[in-house]
Order: sequence, then structure tokens, then C-alpha cells
Amino acid sequence: MNVLNDEELGRWFNEYGESILSYILLMVRDYQQAEDLTQDTFLKAYKNYHLFEGNSALKTWLFSIAYNVTQDHFRKKHPLQYYLGLTMTEKDYMPIPEQIVAMHDQTEQLYSIIQQLKPSYRHVIILRKLKEFSTAETAGILNWSESKVKMTLKRALAELKIELQKGGFSYERFIG
Repeated sequence: MNVLNDEELGRWFNEYGESILSYILLMVRDYQQAEDLTQDTFLKAYKNYHLFEGNSALKTWLFSIAYNVTQDHFRKKHPLQYYLGLTMTEKDYMPIPEQIVAMHDQTEQLYSIIQQLKPSYRHVIILRKLKEFSTAETAGILNWSESKVKMTLKRALAELKIELQKGGFSYERFIG
């Protein structure tokens, strides 16, 4: 049985913690909640390390846990909204002030528009285009087939293009 020691968990957190936090923050748009869910992600990884078989990269496995922790959060907090696909409508679409300072103007505009897309589109764009996971890794994280990832990404980018153009932005400026 694989056992994870505290030192190894600390290394994981140092290596992947910020990336996972930013991923969860893009989903929940509440910094405190994102921090809590990131902590839950690493706690689940620690408790379930013995189940990690190494069939995927460690980063992919951790993001898969983060995705599931976030989905569980929405299921518990807003069950009806979750099942109707209406999650995350209660928050505004503006990033927190610390992020605004760190973002370039175009990144802030892109972030705002991505937040308005339906959840499946948001997930696939964030994982494939912003976090740069491969199609196979994204499929593993979302528990989808690779063909579903490809088709959803194609549709999501088409919708993103429409929304960017509605806002008067050049699609090519954002997605090169």
C-alpha cells in the first residue's frame, strides 16, 4: 500500500497548489471558498493516495480531485441549480481585486466572458486552453471521453468567439 508522508504532500502543495487554487477560483469565484476547496483537494489526495495507481500524471490526478471537490460543493450548496446546469449564477462575474491588479486588461475581459459560458464550456476552456492540459488529461479530469472533450472544446470556442465579438473584441487577440 502506498503511503504519503507529510513532506511529499508539502512538495505537491508547493508545486501544484497555486495552479489548483486558480482553477477552483475560476469555477467558484469566491476566494475564501476556493482556498477551502483547495485544502479539501489536498486532504482528499492525502487520504486517497493509496488509490493513485500512476495511470495518469500526478497533476492530472490532483486536478481530477479538484474538479470533483468543486462539483460536490455545487451539488451540496445549490442542488437544484446544479442539476439544472445553473451553477454559479449567484456571484458576479468580476474577479477579486487582487486578481484585477495582476491581470492585463485583455485577460480580465477574457476571464469575464468565460465566466458567462455554461459550466461544461468553462471547464473545458480552462483546462485545455488556460491550464494547457492535453485532451487525454482533460478527459481524465472531467471523466469524459476524449471525443467529448474535443467536441465540447470546439463548441465552447465557437461560443466564446461569438461572445467576444458581441463585446467588440477580436477573437484572434485572445485565442491564437
